[in-house]
Amino acid sequence: MKKRLNRTLVITADKMFGERARVSIAVDTRIGILRPRKPVRFAHRLASLRMIILMLLCMIFGFVGSPWTLAQSAAPKELSPLEQSLIAGEKNLLQAKKKDDGAFFKRTVTGDFSLVGVDGQLLQGQEAVDNLGDSSLTELTPYNMKVVPAGEGSAIVTYDAIVREAPEEDQGPPPRYQHFTSVWVKQGDAWKLKFQQATATHWGDW
Repeated sequence: MKKRLNRTLVITADKMFGERARVSIAVDTRIGILRPRKPVRFAHRLASLRMIILMLLCMIFGFVGSPWTLAQSAAPKELSPLEQSLIAGEKNLLQAKKKDDGAFFKRTVTGDFSLVGVDGQLLQGQEAVDNLGDSSLTELTPYNMKVVPAGEGSAIVTYDAIVREAPEEDQGPPPRYQHFTSVWVKQGDAWKLKFQQATATHWGDW
């Protein structure tokens, strides 16, 4: 009778856990209760662990999303014609800064152009134009460039930049990380630079 009962319980355990395993059943004859031994409890824990792992995977993929969704969210924003024009103009200005291209500045800035340097001093007119370029610059790399419309025929170009310059005898190099703000106005069919300001963003980073 005991062997027949054990065989019946083995078949039942196989159906419950989906695995062919040797399962022995202990019969507590004192209180008449059938008690599964460790193999049954192990199989039950294994099934529970699989269920937990499956739930975690569902949660992870639910939060992260599909690769296609990630690719769409990472796609760069398409620039408007105004943004393309002003960003291109600002990049040309930065190249002229490194060359100290006076001819470029003359045809690009307005007659009332003014400049605030990284030292905080306000320069106007020809003095501002003369200080717009710097041939001692070894690097002027912009990033995070943005265009902010400022009314009819005017816009602001704002961005961060990495600036490297050889130190002078009486002072060290300028701050390596600076923030630039340029105000452009439209005169006729051309955009002209009316104002520019440079601000140090990380003092002491050489």
